[in-house]
This record gives sequence, structure tokens and C-alpha cells, in this order.
Amino acid sequence: MCGIAGYVSAGAPAGQDIVRQMCAQIRHRGPDDEGVYLDGQCAIGMRRLSIIDLAGGHQPISNEDGSIWVVFNGEIYDYQDLRRELIAKGHRFATNSDTETLVHLYEEEGIAGISKLRGMFAYAIWDGRKRKLLLARDRFGKKPLYYTQIREGFYFGSELKCLRAAGVPMTMDPEGIRIYLQFGYIPYPWSAFDKIKKLPPAHWLTLDSEGRIETGRYWEPPPPREDESSQSEPSRSEAEICSELRRVFDESVRMRMIADVPLGAFLSGGIDSSLVVASMAMQSRLPVRTFAMGFEEQEFNELPYARMVAQKYGTEHHEQIVRPDAVDLVPKLIHFFDEPFADASAVPTYLVSKFASESVKVVLSGDGGDEFFGGYPSFFEADASRRYNAIPQWARSILSGIAGALPYSARGKNLLHSISRPTPLERYFGTICYSAYSLRQRTLNPEWMLPASADGLRAVFGEAILPDRYDIVSQAMHFEATAKLTADILVKVDRMSMANSIEVRCPLLDHVLAETANRIPNKMKLRNGKGKLILLKALGDRLPPELLTRPKAGFGIPFAKWFRGPLRPMLWDSLTSKSFLDRGITSSARMTEVLREHDSGRRDNSFFLWLLLILQLWFEDHEARLTTPCDSMAAPTL
Repeated sequence: MCGIAGYVSAGAPAGQDIVRQMCAQIRHRGPDDEGVYLDGQCAIGMRRLSIIDLAGGHQPISNEDGSIWVVFNGEIYDYQDLRRELIAKGHRFATNSDTETLVHLYEEEGIAGISKLRGMFAYAIWDGRKRKLLLARDRFGKKPLYYTQIREGFYFGSELKCLRAAGVPMTMDPEGIRIYLQFGYIPYPWSAFDKIKKLPPAHWLTLDSEGRIETGRYWEPPPPREDESSQSEPSRSEAEICSELRRVFDESVRMRMIADVPLGAFLSGGIDSSLVVASMAMQSRLPVRTFAMGFEEQEFNELPYARMVAQKYGTEHHEQIVRPDAVDLVPKLIHFFDEPFADASAVPTYLVSKFASESVKVVLSGDGGDEFFGGYPSFFEADASRRYNAIPQWARSILSGIAGALPYSARGKNLLHSISRPTPLERYFGTICYSAYSLRQRTLNPEWMLPASADGLRAVFGEAILPDRYDIVSQAMHFEATAKLTADILVKVDRMSMANSIEVRCPLLDHVLAETANRIPNKMKLRNGKGKLILLKALGDRLPPELLTRPKAGFGIPFAKWFRGPLRPMLWDSLTSKSFLDRGITSSARMTEVLREHDSGRRDNSFFLWLLLILQLWFEDHEARLTTPCDSMAAPTL
């Protein structure tokens, strides 16, 4: 696990100072080692967190004759099999690291070799003979990669701060901010800055000697299916599906337990992380080290369920409580995101990563189970919303008018607005935005509102939205797995774990397991408001019975209460400040009304208020960095 950065100059030969400055910004991603390689106009560098082949895995790594070099962030779990294949074809290895596999695989198969990799990765290969740069990113985007091409050259890095350190202009992109104000994150290929893009997951990019960029996609998940009749493969029995799930699930966990350093697991008390811990315990000779976070507010506290799993499997269990003063970290955490990012579970994710890093360097997590096995309540709502499909368009127009005429505080206003939308896709998106449409409409100035149409959504999310011929549950599951997962969940996990120099591996995001899951009909995953049915059928006997019937809980924070209590002064000071109001996003009267409404308890506006608070803190951080020399901008000590 590392951080990578580099550039190809459009003019003079590349310099070591620039690439080292880029890498210095991401020292938190790799505190154990540093390496740089220069070749004419190209400079590539890395910071290393040593996990495999501690002594011999120094990067950059080359092929036998030094003509091809790689810098790599991530882990390749099938590298030993690939290594044996490549040795059999005559390649000679100088190390035992998974990194070296990449250069020999590139020599042998070029871009086509990327599809053979089973892991999480973002890497750059410099082909000195062809004077060509290759960038590649893993299938789900677990590892980040930003890039830009400007007059001075082509620049890339694991985090935006790498490009800032190289002198890339950091001009805010209003479209990126508009997207954030609706969804709480900025999806690929957008960023908060108009000249900088994110390489999408499962994509590669090449830059040739003439400065031409070419991109391509090497994998995409099979779309979810409503029923088995729409699949090309033969029908399978439930027993056969369960047997395959158990085999692939345990294989995915086993592959992620390979490490030359201490290893543990996040244990939230939910289904997914508990199943991962159960599989680890069943395949390990030693007790698994588990780490959990809880809250004093019992409706948010999952520690009792985590303890049940820890006790059942005899783990070496560790717990901590999150209190309101943890939010004092937020201005510093913004440094690690580089963009506005409103997923409040970043705070406990940072804290559990910091907690675990005191004992281990690698942890396994349960991320991915909801997306591929139908665990989110929004999927149940999408399923239930089919009953609205029969409403004719003329009736929807009437409902839209009624919704618009109702006062903001009227009960049912948001539901009527959702039902009035012309397509199932638009109705689904109305349920997953970070705040209700009516709240955004009455608070934000019009120019900061995104179009609510299906065409507008496709313009933002592209291929993450399936065509209309797919049923709405399949569309919802595909979107969560290919857009929100990459832009929200995995961003949170990557930045908060790397801020603490700890690697997180996600067995449920193994692409073989994901392909297996998407071949299972949706009706076997969720129905009647319950999800993960087939996953629990296959693996539920490994869990304490109490976990099988409990309602789903997210890794949330009790902001509704905290914003009326200990965090109220910070919230009001930030969102009624002249600095925030002068940005033209809202007005003083509208902002004060939303704050007072939350104070009174008439409405819970906490998610929306948190989104705006983060945006203001990000603006302040961004402006401070514009006036701060790069050499004083290393990651803060937390």
C-alpha cells in the first residue's frame, strides 16, 4: 500500500524536486519508504507502506533491462500465481513483491494484462522504449488516481494535493460543487477543480510521446437481474448458489489475509463485517484482532452486537466510544479529502483506523455487502415504488402542482414530489439525495441546483446508470455499486485509513465474488423490505442469531442531537458567517430559517447542515492553501 505521483513534462527534462514535492504531500500513505525514477521528460515517485516483501519491495521497480518502470499503490492478491506463469515464460524476478509482477505482466501482455489482476490498485508504468505512460485503476476504484493535462505537461497523483504541489492550477469547478450539494460527494470523472479529473474505476489511460491521451475500460460488472429467466446461463438451485457463495466468499477472505505484518479486522456489529470476521477466524490459527467503535447514544451504538461476534469466535477484541469532541478533528480531516465530502461516518472511520493502527498495519472490512446483496433500505423503497408506475402522466402533473403548492412544513410534501416524477429512476434518486429536494430548493440559490431530470442524472453519472429497459431495483443496485461506492464509501475508507497509515482490504469487493453475486436474481436477495436473503441463507449459520433479525444500522453519527447541543455554536458561527454567505450559495434569511427549524425540533435538517458546514470548512481550507507555500503543506499531525 502506497501513494504514487508523477508527471511527464511538455518541455524541459523532468526534475527530481517536483516529483519529490508531490510525494511529500502523501507521506501519510507511505511512511516506510520513498522512491523516484527519472527518464528524460518523465518522473515517477511513490511513498511506501510496507506490507509484502518488506526488505525487497522498494519502488520504483523495473523489468530485467530497466526499460520499464512501475510505481504502485495497492495489493495484487493473485500475484503468486501470475508470478509463476511469468517465470515459466522466461521472465526473471529480482524481488518477491507483488509490485514486480506488474512490469513483467506489462512486458508480456501490455494493457490486456490488467484484466488478470485480482486486487485493489492504482499504478503507473513508464515504458522507456515507447516513451509511453500507462495509468490503471482497480475495478471498483478502491485506490484513487487524479490526473490533468495542462500546457506544462501531464500530472498524476493519488491525491489532489500532489497536483497542487506541482503547481497545477486549482480553480474551483462550479459543476463539481453543484453535484456535491445534491449528493454529498463528487463522482468520477469530476473533481472540485475544473482542470483535474479522476480516472474512473476499471479504466486505463495512456499518454504517448506526442502528448495524446487514450482511455479504455477493461472490466464492468454484469448488471443485476430481476429474475433468472433473463440470464443466459442455466437455472441453478438455491443449494447450488449457496455452495458457490460460501466457496467464493471464503476464498476472497483467505486471499486478503496474506501479509508480512500484523493483521486484524473492523467489526461493526453488522452482517457484513461479522461474516468477514467469522471467515477469518475459521481460516486462522491465531485469534483475529477486531476493532469496533460505539456511541453513548444507544440508538447509534452497535458495540453489543460486535461483542457477540467477538465472543463467538474468541477474537482479541478492542473497543472505543465516539463523543462529540471527535468533530474537532473535522477541519484537519478535510486536508485528507482535498474535496468537499459530507459522509459523516468519515469521523468514526478515522477514529477506528487510528485505533487499529496502534496494533496492526492491515485490516479487513465488510464494505460491499449491501451493494451486491441488496442490503440498503433505498433498494426496498425502489422495490416498493413500482406501485407508482401505473399512475398516468396527467395525474403526476397534478401531484407535482399539489406538492409545489403545499407549505414546506406540510407532511407528505416530499413523498408527493417523489411520486410526481415521470420515471422510476428519478423517483429513486429523490430518495438517495443527501437532503430532500424541497429543502435544497428553499435554501439554495437557483444556480446551485442540479437539473432533476433523468437526462441530467445521466450527464453526471454516465455509465453508472443503466438504460431504462432494466427494472428499477437493478438500476439502483448498479448505481450504488459503480458510482456511490467508488465516490463515497471507498473514498471515505481510503482517505481515513491512509491518514493513519493503515491498509484496509474489502473481501466483499472481490470482483469474482461481485460477478457471482450479480448472477443471482434480485428476487433471491431482497423482498418484502428485507435484504441479503441469499447471503444469509448461505452464511447466516456462522452468526449469532440476534444479528439475523436486527434492523440495518449505518456507521452514522447522532448529529441531530449534537447540532442542538455541543456542536451548535460551531454550526451557527460557520453557516451565518459573512464568509459563507458572501459565496452566493444561500441567503442569510434562508440559512437562519433552516438552522432555527432544526433547533426547534420541527425538522431534522442535520444531514443538510453537515453538508453545508463541510463545504464552508473546505472553502476555508482551500483558500488557506492557495496562500501557503507547498513545502509547508505536508499532512498535519492528528
